[in-house]
Amino acid sequence: MNETETPPPADPADAPAGRVILLTTSHRVAPGLLSWPAWQALHGADEVLCADAGHPQLPYLREAGVRVEQAVPTAEELVDACAGGRTVLVVATAEGDPALTDGLARLAGSGRVAMPDLELLPASYDLPGARLLDLVQVMDRIREECPWSSQQTHKGLAKYAIEEAYELVEAIEEGDREELREELGDVLLQVVFHARIAEEASGDPGDAPFSIDDVAGGIVDKLIHRHPHVFGDDSADTPEDVKAHWLRTKAEEKRRTSVTEGIPLGQPGLALAAKLASRVRTAGLEVAVPTGEGVGYELLALALRAEAAGVDPEAALRVAARAYRDAVRAAEGVGA
Repeated sequence: MNETETPPPADPADAPAGRVILLTTSHRVAPGLLSWPAWQALHGADEVLCADAGHPQLPYLREAGVRVEQAVPTAEELVDACAGGRTVLVVATAEGDPALTDGLARLAGSGRVAMPDLELLPASYDLPGARLLDLVQVMDRIREECPWSSQQTHKGLAKYAIEEAYELVEAIEEGDREELREELGDVLLQVVFHARIAEEASGDPGDAPFSIDDVAGGIVDKLIHRHPHVFGDDSADTPEDVKAHWLRTKAEEKRRTSVTEGIPLGQPGLALAAKLASRVRTAGLEVAVPTGEGVGYELLALALRAEAAGVDPEAALRVAARAYRDAVRAAEGVGA
């Protein structure tokens, strides 16, 4: 071809197909806290679209000088918008814009369209424990809108905390991993439920409201204080060292006049006896075991003997009771 000849028209198929960026954000992270790659993509895009006019990120994007157009493009329109090598960024809604992504997938699978490069760019990530925020929000709504939940009190729910704790113990002893996950959730629900109730002033002068954040903050402070070998300058090389730290710190906090203080008397008898024996042994006390007539004193002696041998008498009895249950079912001709 000489210099006077007109070059042939460019084949549209040879034109760069551009790029689509789907920007996702987590509602569990404060709006505006986006990753550096996300900010780079937002400022570098030829066009930024968002279908949700109320998207929590929009005020922060506009404040940062990003021009965002409210638009709900189809997959075909989005591909056309990328023609000529343009980059179009879509700020995804909370639902993730499934109609758009499904449409893009269908176009790509058809083989009839020159597809732009497709990129999924997470702009903010959930931190570990982020789903706990969801639980708190769900509990807030249930407390406000559910006829049953809105009427519950600490006293009314107390029995459920005990039941869920026993079901958790059973899942642990059975070694059922899936059941363990579920029962942990049920126990967690009890904590969040009680904390939600505690946010509401009872009307009594001594009952100051508190929230789940106060509950979490209290246990965080306690754990840090009782683990000076982790968060402080103390050292602990063995589990025994850790336990000594814990007991010493706990004693300083509680200022107890008796080793029996703080032991709930309402717990099962074998567990109660073992806890008392553990406190006595840790304190180095010499205490004569009371003697008397009847099976109660015999059980007490067995519980003390088990605790001294490092055996949880309550757990040991449950193991034996389950074996007895299996024997009963076998006698009935019922499968275990």
